[in-house]
Amino acid sequence: MLINLLDIDLDTFQSQIAKAGHQPYRAKQLWRWLFKEELTDFDLMTDLAKDFRLFLSNNYEVTFPSVKFDHTSTDGTRKWLFDVGTSNAIETVFIPEKSRGTLCISSQVGCALECTFCSTGRQGFNRNLNQAEIISQLWMANKMIDSTSSQHKPVTNVVMMGMGEPLANYDNVVSALKIMLDDKAYGLSRRRVTVSTSGLVPAIEKLKNDCPVSLAISLHAPNDFIRDEIVPINKKYPLKALLASCDSYLENAPRDFITFEYVMLKGVNDQLEHALELVKLVKNTPCKFNLIPFNPFPKSGYECSDRSQILAFQKILMDHEIITTIRKTRGDDIDAACGQLAGDVKDKTKRTIRLIQEGKR
Repeated sequence: MLINLLDIDLDTFQSQIAKAGHQPYRAKQLWRWLFKEELTDFDLMTDLAKDFRLFLSNNYEVTFPSVKFDHTSTDGTRKWLFDVGTSNAIETVFIPEKSRGTLCISSQVGCALECTFCSTGRQGFNRNLNQAEIISQLWMANKMIDSTSSQHKPVTNVVMMGMGEPLANYDNVVSALKIMLDDKAYGLSRRRVTVSTSGLVPAIEKLKNDCPVSLAISLHAPNDFIRDEIVPINKKYPLKALLASCDSYLENAPRDFITFEYVMLKGVNDQLEHALELVKLVKNTPCKFNLIPFNPFPKSGYECSDRSQILAFQKILMDHEIITTIRKTRGDDIDAACGQLAGDVKDKTKRTIRLIQEGKR
């Protein structure tokens, strides 16, 4: 059985080819062809020795999920649905801007954390994506998007904010992150790679030591009472523990602040007293807030806060010297906006939440 090169790390590959009698430096050459040149045909990798190319053909392959659909929004946002087998699919979104191109990557087929305002959470959970399925989203996006310059790839920033809870798939996510950061592969800056989490506290501490990148927290509530209802993982890792993990993470983070994501739900978490609670909650944590107008989906049970209420909420935070932006809704006409990614999840098991409750993640 051939090994998918996208599913192993560079050190493992170097070890494998060394055992077969080939020079370990060949691995770095191959990495350049695979990730920088976006070539998968070993015969076209002209600086590799013929015997090594034959060895590669006999033992390795490069395979990707197939594209089920490829849609582009009126605002230029592009969304793909990738087939990951057994009638399941994941969604990946590219958001182009003048100075950068941001790719929103999925980490799981579905999600088991059941945040009540998120379409992905309503779909249930099937399984974790492997390293190849995660890094394939970046590889294929770069390949399929027309770059304006032959010297630069269109994706300049990666956010792990697609389907799933990234830190519930820790090992595969971190191994994919290391490829994104590796100068021999994509060479992205740690500041330009962001992991978003609903608050898996032990994994935040682990990420700090293993692969510190920019960190975003799906906060969405100013107190434990509201957060317990809309972000159920809060019952296991309440706000006091979460904020302590954020403070610890900053000791080794590439940025000097944490980004708090906050979806604006009408009549739920958007009152001015909630904004004042937030000010007290984060007073000792360097941070900025990203207010997200709720993007509706069928039977969500929520409405988006009025624009005037969002602006008033923002003003209170800003008046207390907390940088606060309002996220511009992108791609909502193709269901590519924040909270709308649902993919196609068939086996709606709850394996991940059970593992979290048992303390095995």
